[in-house]
Amino acid sequence: MEIQSLTVCERIIPAETLWDSVVAEGVEIDVTTPQREELDRRLADFEIDQDAGSPWSVVKARILSK
Repeated sequence: MEIQSLTVCERIIPAETLWDSVVAEGVEIDVTTPQREELDRRLADFEIDQDAGSPWSVVKARILSK
């Protein structure tokens, strides 16, 4: 099977399943300094305007509907 022949939705589902299997193991994932800085920046932006963005459930539904 050629991965690029799959729709975006069809490619996201196995990736999500793989990620969920990693999370289920409860393993800590190391975060690099630049990643931590980006997360801190995003959190600060969120704290300034908590209405910005969309909840994961809405984003996921939008992706899966395409």
